[in-house]
This record gives sequence, C-alpha cells and structure tokens, in this order.
Amino acid sequence: MTQDTTALHAPTSTARAIGNTLKGSLGNLIEWYDVYAYSVFQTYFKDQFFAPEDENADIYIWAGFALTFLARPLGAWFFGRFADRHGRKASLTLSVTIMAIGSLAIAILPTRVDIGVWAAVLLMFIRLVQGFATGGEYAASATYMSEAATANRRGFFSSFQYVTLVGGHVLAQLTLLLLTAFMSKPELEAWGWRIPFFIGAIGALIVFWLRKTMDESLSSEYLEKVRTGVITQTGTVKELFLHYWKPLLVCFLFTFGGTVAFYTYSVNGPAVIKATFKETDPMIANWINLASLTFFMLIQPIGGLISDKIGRKPVFLFFGVLGVAWTWVVLTFLPQQQNGWMAFLMICVSYVILTGYTSINAIFKAELFPAHVRALAVGLGYGLANSIFGGTSPMIYQLAKANGATVWFTVYVTFCISVTLVTTLVVMRNKGETHLDVEQGRAYES
Repeated sequence: MTQDTTALHAPTSTARAIGNTLKGSLGNLIEWYDVYAYSVFQTYFKDQFFAPEDENADIYIWAGFALTFLARPLGAWFFGRFADRHGRKASLTLSVTIMAIGSLAIAILPTRVDIGVWAAVLLMFIRLVQGFATGGEYAASATYMSEAATANRRGFFSSFQYVTLVGGHVLAQLTLLLLTAFMSKPELEAWGWRIPFFIGAIGALIVFWLRKTMDESLSSEYLEKVRTGVITQTGTVKELFLHYWKPLLVCFLFTFGGTVAFYTYSVNGPAVIKATFKETDPMIANWINLASLTFFMLIQPIGGLISDKIGRKPVFLFFGVLGVAWTWVVLTFLPQQQNGWMAFLMICVSYVILTGYTSINAIFKAELFPAHVRALAVGLGYGLANSIFGGTSPMIYQLAKANGATVWFTVYVTFCISVTLVTTLVVMRNKGETHLDVEQGRAYES
C-alpha cells in the first residue's frame, strides 16, 4: 500500500476537537441507549414475547441481549471497512440510521398474543440488526474520537466514548425511573414498555442531523486516492491479518477481560440490585442503579486525563490487579446486601475499578493501528471478544444462578480479567510513539 499521503486532518483547535467529539459521541449515546433499553425494560415486556409459565423465560430474554453480540463482528467488518474506505463520518451516519429503524421496529412490534411465536422470532431478528449497527458504531466512533482529538489530550477526548456508552445506560435507567413514577406496572407491561424504543428512534434521527455537520477526520486527498484506486488494500481483512495480526491479537486479549468485567459489573450488577430490592422497595433499586451509573459515567474523563499524564499502562494495571481481587467480593456479597447504601458503595467501587479499562481502551486500541485499517482492526478486535465473551456474560450468569453455580461464574470472570492483566504486563509499553503520533505529525507538517 502507498503510504506517502497524509491520512489525517490535523485537529485545528481544542474547541474544534470538543465540537467533533460531542457530535461523534452523541450518536454513541443513542445507540447504547437502545441497547440498554432492552435490558432495563425486559422485565416489563418479557411476557409479551415469551409465555409467563415458561421457566426458561428469563434465560430466553437474556439470550436476546446476547444475540446482538453475534452480529457485532459482522457489523465491525462491514462498517470498519466502510469507515476506512469512505470516511468515519459516513460510517457513523449509516450506523445510527440502522439503529433508529431497529428501535422503531421494536416499538411497533406485535406481541405473541397477536402473531404467536413469530413475535419472539421478529424480536430476535431486530436485535441481530441492532447488534450489526452497534458493532459498526464502536469501530467508527472509537477511531473517530481518537483521530479528532488533540495529541496531548487523546485519552481525555476518547474517554467520552464510554461517557456516552455508559450514558446510554443512565438514560435508559432514567427513562425507567420516570415511567415507573407515572405509570402502573400493568400499564408498563401492556404498552408502556414501547415508549423507550420510540424515544430511541427519535433520538437517532436527531443524531443523524448532527453527524451530517461534523468534520471528517480523514483527509480529502487520502479518501480521493482510495476512491480512485491509487491507494489499495484499505480496510481489507487480508491486509489486516497479513501485516497487523499481532496488534489485532493484543486488541482481542485486552478486550477479553475488559468486556467480561464491563458486562458483569454494569449489567449483572444492576440486575442483582434490582432482584435484591424488588420485594421490599423496587424504587430503591432504581435510584441506586441510576446514581451509581451516573457516577460511573462522570469519572470516565478522569481516567482519560490520568492516562495522558502518566501513560496508559499504569491505568490498565489498576483495572487488572484490582479487578482480579474485587470480583469475588462483589459477586459474593452484593446479592446478600439488604442495605441500600452498602449496595450503592459496592457497585461504585466496581465502577471505579472498571474505569481503569473503560476510560482508555478505545484510544489504546486506536493507537495500535495505522489509519488505513484502524476502524476495521479496532472493530474486529473488540467485536469478536465482545460477542464471544462480553455479551454472553449476563446469560451465563443467569444459567449459573439457576444451577447454583455462581462460584464458577466468579472463577470465569476472574480468569478473563487476569488474561487482560497478563497481556498488559507482557506486551504494553508506556508512552511510546504510536501510529496516531506519526500521522498527526504529518498532518501538522502538511
């Protein structure tokens, strides 16, 4: 491949970087709101698609959550290649459009009373389509926010990917809190569960307009040479596996433990709190989950800023060491906790530890690869680990819980985090020159 063309636009100012980060990350917010609206409201629409007397209904509904992750590697490949060849802006706009269509489809979907088993089949199909879009969203947004950031604040700016990713969960929890305050449980189960999906569809349309106005992080000269065939092998799996298989493996191993910890702490954790307090005071559980997730969202930039000062490796080590030590504590004692303040404290400790991964994983992965395969590589490395291990974690936890084997789930999560810890210790350098440093240096020179 010809490498003499400057691939990136140099960020013109901090103000411009802030504007582009906001436009790029707001789509991330809406897409992840749509993902989490399913998990947050599944209690209310479960019986609309699966028979209440079916003892496996809980497993089936969480399988619908896991199912979206099967399509993520395909979405990562399609949108990653699209972003590398046609620009990050075009890819991000397309992915949020597909997500909007999926949310609207769930909002108007007939139930099992209307069309029988086809209701569940259609729900699973729509979830697959949404997983396809989400796989592309992560690849393009992680790449875009890393490239659009100023060189000395990449950790800070890229952390907003997880600010908005967690923000999607916060928004879903807030929607639940508002709806439960004004609607009865029978109303929510009958039709109120459709409201959050209508909100997601409307939000995606707003983001579509915003993304049309954001800057492209790849240079027009570079994209023109890709279009005319002067630059070849852009965004191809062959190029990625032939020349960049080592950093791709590192990307996968880093994601392996981080994604399992993320879904264990941020999805299973709130579900455990909800189950613990559902008989005594369900509103306490909603407030705990909303407050703790808001805290998690707000501390992401702190992790990014720290990594800009001391490097990425110490922050990853913080996550790995404490994650290995803490997982047994939280999975053992959180389900037993009847005190709301203690439950809140335990889940917040989990989120502080998790921030060591979430705040900087996007920028670290983006720094591993050159521009011509960056979106594809980041998307595939993340998507494969996420679909096999991360997205299945809530379902595996439910299976382990149903069979009295939660201790083995604890062992599983601890092992996964330890893989990321060992990878950090063995392969990661601290504050070394990266592909982004080189590319932005060329962009400033030109």
